[in-house]
Amino acid sequence: MRAQPNGSHFVNGAYLDDPAGEVIEVLYPATGEVIARLHAATPAVLDAAIASAEAAQRLWAAETPAARGRVLRRAAEIMRVRNRDLSVLETLDTGKPLQETLVADAASGADCLEYFGGIIAGDTGDFIPLGENFVYTRREPLGICAGIGAWNYPIQIASWKSAPALACGNAMVFKPSETTPLSALKLAEIYIEAGAPPGLFNVVQGMGAVGAALATDPRIAKVSLTGSVPTGRKVYAAAAAGMKHVTMELGGKSPLIVFDDADLENAVSAAINGNFYSSGQVCSNGTRVFVQEAIHDVFLARLGERLSGVVVGDPLDESVNYGPQVSARQCEIVMGYIKAAVAEGARLVAGGTRIDRAGYWIAPTVFADVTDAMTIAREEIFGPVMSVLRFAQEDEIVARANATEFGLSAGVFTRDLARAHRVVARLQAGTCWINTYNLTPVEAPFGGVKASGLGRENSRHALDHYSQIKSVYVATGDVVAPY
Repeated sequence: MRAQPNGSHFVNGAYLDDPAGEVIEVLYPATGEVIARLHAATPAVLDAAIASAEAAQRLWAAETPAARGRVLRRAAEIMRVRNRDLSVLETLDTGKPLQETLVADAASGADCLEYFGGIIAGDTGDFIPLGENFVYTRREPLGICAGIGAWNYPIQIASWKSAPALACGNAMVFKPSETTPLSALKLAEIYIEAGAPPGLFNVVQGMGAVGAALATDPRIAKVSLTGSVPTGRKVYAAAAAGMKHVTMELGGKSPLIVFDDADLENAVSAAINGNFYSSGQVCSNGTRVFVQEAIHDVFLARLGERLSGVVVGDPLDESVNYGPQVSARQCEIVMGYIKAAVAEGARLVAGGTRIDRAGYWIAPTVFADVTDAMTIAREEIFGPVMSVLRFAQEDEIVARANATEFGLSAGVFTRDLARAHRVVARLQAGTCWINTYNLTPVEAPFGGVKASGLGRENSRHALDHYSQIKSVYVATGDVVAPY
């Protein structure tokens, strides 16, 4: 099984390699097999990427928004035609089941390119009358944006960052996670095929040092990161030193609140999706499942019954609906949290063990009798570990749900829609759901509050984070001066 690209990097419209860069081994998480070997970007590669982005950005910004939009829409159509090939590659890179990647990864990336390609021509600025005089505004690009991706949704993240950036007239140098570096290279190919100028979207590989180099380079105007809170703090500080624009989409420890009048089956489905989809490796997951006392036990019982539907196997088999952790290191981290939960007194209801097969597999794990002070209720695990906690009253659960440094997402299940809206209004989270969970259409803004980040991805609001507004005051009369 091989997925070796034609080069480690994609710069100025072509593949590029520099064997002097540190070797990056790409593993298939389902087996641990090496499927590709790349090299981290050297200073020479980074300089070539940024220099070609500068040249491409000047040409691209001179195009009309409608012309830029046509390129993005053509790229979206190419992605849809190649969805299966891109999905297979994403499964090899991440270990996520093909059943999932076929609908959730490149497909959502294509939706994003299509959306921003469609709306940018209509973003025409404001006209502000001031009597005989007036002001008009122009949306102008920032220049070169650096995108730094996470390993859980590689091509989706590359699309979410590049589509609004390119729509606004910027260029982007994108660094994927070194764990999942492959699919962003295919996106770069597609942009060229769709008509983007060479250098407009470059991909460079590497670890933290490469990301740091991008964040501190004076030619970079904006940094957009998806990653952990500790990484976000470092990148934010580095970008701030250069007064760069930033978007930070960071971690979470999101509450999923189930009131006793909720539709039980739907609430259990949401808890499964919000904890075990992508084997728990989703930043917005509702990993603190608060269930009201009257239905707590029946919720746990039904959840246990539904877990019998887990199908483990080769993720390339479309009947498989559950995959491995992305790496041996991530597997160790998750197992460490499971051991800590047992030691702190949480009751193991399901899973809690490695699955006996090659690769990095952990059984879907559920803990009950979890308290707010336990480690698994406070820290982001990023694995298939669900904490179920009891609650009694509305005011109590709002306070407990908000008692965290994070504020990415939250969900509420209840048939009382007045209560649903009331609770959601009090929750400290950037993205909330009522009677569903983890749906992120491109038309809606996505992002967090508190330590979960700043800025928003997707929707028209993303344009504000990849552009700057210029006000132009136009006078039609004489200028009056005191002397």
